[in-house]
Amino acid sequence: MAKTIVIKQIGSPIRRPEKQRQTLIGLGLNKMHKTRELEDTPAVRGMINKIPHMVQIIEEKG
Repeated sequence: MAKTIVIKQIGSPIRRPEKQRQTLIGLGLNKMHKTRELEDTPAVRGMINKIPHMVQIIEEKG
């Protein structure tokens, strides 16, 4: 079974660089306090590490 990770958006993309907005969209987040369960891959971890001030890791499964 693949490992998954649950992330939550805690920061607003208002007044942020366009790349940070696009990273949020790439993670499937676009509104405050929205959560998303994603596969725990190096690509997803890299995206989270680019915007740690805007997302929070809620839970790691698997």
